[in-house]
Amino acid sequence: MYLEKINGPADVKKMDIDSLNELASEMRDALLHRLSIHGGHFGPNFGMVEATIAMHYVFNSPIDQFVFDVSHQTYCHKMLPARQNSYLYKENFDDISGYSNPKESDHDFFEIGHTSTSVSLACGLAKARDVKGKNYNVVAVIGDGSLSGGEALEGLDFASELESNIIIIVNDNDMSIAENHGGLYQNLKLLRETNGKAECNLFKSMGLDYKFVADGNNIEEMISALKEVKDTTKPTVVHIVTEKGKGYALAEKNKEAWHWCMPFDPKTGKSTIDFGDAKDYGEITCEMLLDKMKEDKTLLTITSATPAVMGFTKDKRDLAGKQFVDVGIAEEHAVALASGIATGGGNAVYGVYSTFIQRTYDQISQDVCINNSPVTFLVFCASIYGMNDVTHLGIYDIPMLSNIPNLVYLAPTTLEDYKAMVDYATTQNEHPVAIRVPYDVFEAGKPQTKDFSKLNKYEVVSEGNDVAIIALGSFFGIGEKVKEMLADSNINATLINPYFITGTDDVLLESLKDNHKLVITIEDGVLDGGFGEKISRFYGNTNVNTINYGYKKEFLDRYNPEDILRENRITPEQIVEDIKNSL
Repeated sequence: MYLEKINGPADVKKMDIDSLNELASEMRDALLHRLSIHGGHFGPNFGMVEATIAMHYVFNSPIDQFVFDVSHQTYCHKMLPARQNSYLYKENFDDISGYSNPKESDHDFFEIGHTSTSVSLACGLAKARDVKGKNYNVVAVIGDGSLSGGEALEGLDFASELESNIIIIVNDNDMSIAENHGGLYQNLKLLRETNGKAECNLFKSMGLDYKFVADGNNIEEMISALKEVKDTTKPTVVHIVTEKGKGYALAEKNKEAWHWCMPFDPKTGKSTIDFGDAKDYGEITCEMLLDKMKEDKTLLTITSATPAVMGFTKDKRDLAGKQFVDVGIAEEHAVALASGIATGGGNAVYGVYSTFIQRTYDQISQDVCINNSPVTFLVFCASIYGMNDVTHLGIYDIPMLSNIPNLVYLAPTTLEDYKAMVDYATTQNEHPVAIRVPYDVFEAGKPQTKDFSKLNKYEVVSEGNDVAIIALGSFFGIGEKVKEMLADSNINATLINPYFITGTDDVLLESLKDNHKLVITIEDGVLDGGFGEKISRFYGNTNVNTINYGYKKEFLDRYNPEDILRENRITPEQIVEDIKNSL
């Protein structure tokens, strides 16, 4: 076995072509082994095996510097600089992250999880090299899907200005997470069809040298191409054509479903995780919006290359037709587009992961909220129970969104809340409205009749005295449990569901001063700039004490949610203890 014996790129350089091809086969076996047990990004890595081997064969990493866009295709790169045990042996799986990580190896230069950044980052590395008078290769790897992001185009536009060595490997598998969208993909298609010889060439038009590799899954072709461009003195694009999911028939056939996977049986491809018959908010949202689209032909649902977050699989996208809009990996454009639609008399709904909405702050503030465009935002995985890689945290949306003027940010607790909020948001024309989609589906068993057009009106679920519990969104259940436990100690607490993240119910909060000594807030987000601070600020110059429960500001990585709750004292037992001590 070759893979087990590799201690670094120098060992790869000693191998002949037959051995390198055997190494590629072993790497795919290792990928299948780890991913079938652990889950992770499947298709991007299976398609990059040969190209990664060729990179390490030709270049001299880490002296020559590699930057992988999104970096969910770095699994193969990690194997060759001696991190292969994390793919070969189950006990080592968690020794590494799913993205490039300088803490793991000096062959990685950045922690990267968001898209379209590699060219800009590599330009910076190259510029630093040049001003230091050094001489080595800087290589950016970017997938064709990531080219739709604005920063990627900004980086390409700037790259020619360097007038020195930067090599941009464009991995073209004719796919993003789902299918690609946008005019530039017509040019990539033309370049593929003409073997890179078409006169119309996006990359040449930006002043970049260009080389085409028809089979990026052929090690010999890749080595030959990379040898030609190594040590170039000009910014150069190497456009390679690969197959996403190559080497695993199910992934080759269904590229969208196999972009990322849960643990599965490698023989059948079926998930080994049993989710039962429970629906998730993606499916529920898709059903709701499809029904609304039938009634309202102006309603447009927008995604930025993550249609599955709202349950819009290929069959559902076909049903929606032109009322479903995928802008590619371009969150900024999605938000500005939504504002234009709303201003033009359309009805725009943008569904997005919490971690990716961070990329749109300027557009939400400038293009939507200053103009008070009635866009609906559905914010998914906004929770400590969402994605848990350091680059994909979903706990910073409350401080970001709740402090933009004109925006109404709502926090449903139940499925009925969510449906009522979506109905409100998509039928009003007064405000931009964001809805923080719960992480779990809980049904109250009765319809929500609250009028959400009456802004910032909290709901007193049960009245008490001495202590008021204001528990937001998905963490309302924690508030209920705290109230129950306090009752066992003869403390009758007031329980409040605020629903509104963006504003305070001043009349209600003022009334609590009469017979409450303590107000606590509980939220599934970072405290700094969050919901609880608004309540504490209201009571700042009074005799009412406040305690805010949420997360301290830090970059978490591959955490256990229950550990984070305990560390931040957000368990019912800890909260009750704090309340008793305070009283």
